[in-house]
Amino acid sequence: MVTQEQRKRQLAREKFLRQQQRRTEARRKARMRNSVIASVLGVILIGSVAIYTTGVLKDDKKANASSETTPSAAPTSKAPDPCAKPAAGSVKKLSWKKEPAMTIDTSAKYTMKLATTCGDIDIALKTSAAPHTVNSFDFLASKGFFDHTKCHRLTTNGIYVLQCGDPTGSGSGGPGYTIPDENLKDKSLKGGVYPAGTVAMANTGQKHTGGSQFFLVYQDSQLPPSYTPFGTISASGLKVLKKIAAAGESTGQGDGAPNATVVINKATVTKS
Repeated sequence: MVTQEQRKRQLAREKFLRQQQRRTEARRKARMRNSVIASVLGVILIGSVAIYTTGVLKDDKKANASSETTPSAAPTSKAPDPCAKPAAGSVKKLSWKKEPAMTIDTSAKYTMKLATTCGDIDIALKTSAAPHTVNSFDFLASKGFFDHTKCHRLTTNGIYVLQCGDPTGSGSGGPGYTIPDENLKDKSLKGGVYPAGTVAMANTGQKHTGGSQFFLVYQDSQLPPSYTPFGTISASGLKVLKKIAAAGESTGQGDGAPNATVVINKATVTKS
């Protein structure tokens, strides 16, 4: 006959075994979950490296590479749009066969104002260091080329830029001509970093293929010195960019259309 004390011990052993089984099962599930998380993080990391090494700041007229992003599910949440509605008007369909003649005073100071739906972005242009680029922007702005155009790309992982200047909004548009690379040894580009506040040209990945697309750096970004730096953003302009970045981008993977409604209502280049 089993005594009461023996029965208590048996029940205690069974309870202990059940607890051990539950703990073992919990550890097994945790290992599986961590394995899945590690795999996902690996894919994200590989994707991020791929985005960087294939040239994130392209203005690709053939393959529309600048608008390509890693396929992903829609983000689970979306920050409120911090920007206003665009001004009335539409994008002009303009194109030229060759770079405009030099008309700026290369010894003078020029500034560019981007009056956007998210706020004004003032830029001091590097006229003497990048005369072809500044002259092109002066010409395009005077023709209303940038007016009512969307800033079509925001990156928030690895590099931190807002890309604009494409009248089609697709990442493949331009003015019909190209301009040469300039100022690639700018003193501000130290250690392969484009510092926050830099404005630089996008290109196709080949030399001397800049058009009208440009990017604004809102946080220090590691990039090869292949993109013409031609301006510096004001402190107030950086605040506008950071507001845009805080709203995120459409893919949730760090590279896509900005969630904020970023439209250049008007671009103006002025001689100081």
